[in-house]
Amino acid sequence: MSRRCAITGKSAMNGHSVSHANNKTKKKFGVNLRTIRIKLEDGSTTKIKVAASTLRTMKKASK
Repeated sequence: MSRRCAITGKSAMNGHSVSHANNKTKKKFGVNLRTIRIKLEDGSTTKIKVAASTLRTMKKASK
């Protein structure tokens, strides 16, 4: 399974680690995934992987 948000599709990005001497090395910026349980319309529950930023947005929307 890929490290991707099930709702927004967010995934890792590539970039650079930059030292004080301005040396650049390749770096992968991963997504902050959390596994949550959601209740489906038929009453059953399932687990999905969601980015922490998506989880925060979902909590804001439910207020």
